[in-house]
Amino acid sequence: MRVAHMTAPVINTVTELDALESESIFVFREVAAEFERPVILFSGGKDSIVMLHLARKAFSPAGVPFTLLHVDTGHNFPEVLAYRDAVVEQLGLRLEVAKVEDYIADGRLRERTDGTRNQLQTIPLLDAINAHRFDAVFGGGRRDEERARAKERIFSLRDEFGQWDPRNQRPELWSLYNGRHRPGEHVRVFPLSNWTELDIWNYIEREQIPLPSIYYAHERDVFERDGMLLAVGPYSQPRDGETVARRTVRYRTVGDMSCTGAVASGATSAAEVVIEVAASEITERGATRADDRASEAAMEDRKREGYF
Repeated sequence: MRVAHMTAPVINTVTELDALESESIFVFREVAAEFERPVILFSGGKDSIVMLHLARKAFSPAGVPFTLLHVDTGHNFPEVLAYRDAVVEQLGLRLEVAKVEDYIADGRLRERTDGTRNQLQTIPLLDAINAHRFDAVFGGGRRDEERARAKERIFSLRDEFGQWDPRNQRPELWSLYNGRHRPGEHVRVFPLSNWTELDIWNYIEREQIPLPSIYYAHERDVFERDGMLLAVGPYSQPRDGETVARRTVRYRTVGDMSCTGAVASGATSAAEVVIEVAASEITERGATRADDRASEAAMEDRKREGYF
């Protein structure tokens, strides 16, 4: 009597990255189904790059059905702006740019005494949302970045003034998202909420996503201030007693050049950055963003005003 040999079942293992990717893609598709005029905030930073990559996956083989929006402080890193424009041209996307410089030029905003402009982005952002009647705004915020972001839901309702009120937020049980809003209101959507910086870099490595060159080790003239390495440039100059040195650095996050610091690093690939991030004991914003250090509630205040 012959005994039949059983074939071992094939087990498909779902990794943590697979689960995060699936959740984000579901969010993009849910927004496309619920809203009329969504927009993706796209600065050319790593989180917005990953967000756009996920949006492309969500609707492939069709194109991304959303406009892109960038609030340009006028103090951005040129490498990042060059990357932004190249991606928009390559993918044939529509990009709207709201410029802080225009608001300063016509008197709607005034330069800050410290020279930074990140805090001046709120009004241009809200004006752009109202002008284009965007009803859902995708942002790249993650809960691991900062305490104010840790409290955010994936669908975050904003009132007719663009402001965040914790009493108006809805529960998100069983991944059910409520996009209902009154005329004039809009919803901020955070598809990367449950990702960490390490997840982002593991995903960049796995998907082979190209990034602006400043995310990897390069030589740059920098000076130290408040424990950060600021680049010498037109918007950040050393003060008396601050020494300029040529260092090998990279950026963990990018923003206004005058308040975004670099970190000493020799990592020249995503795999090497993964090793660095895994060993880090401080978030990228805590380590390299001076605007977040203005006060204990700096980011919380900006969230209430409608910044993110």
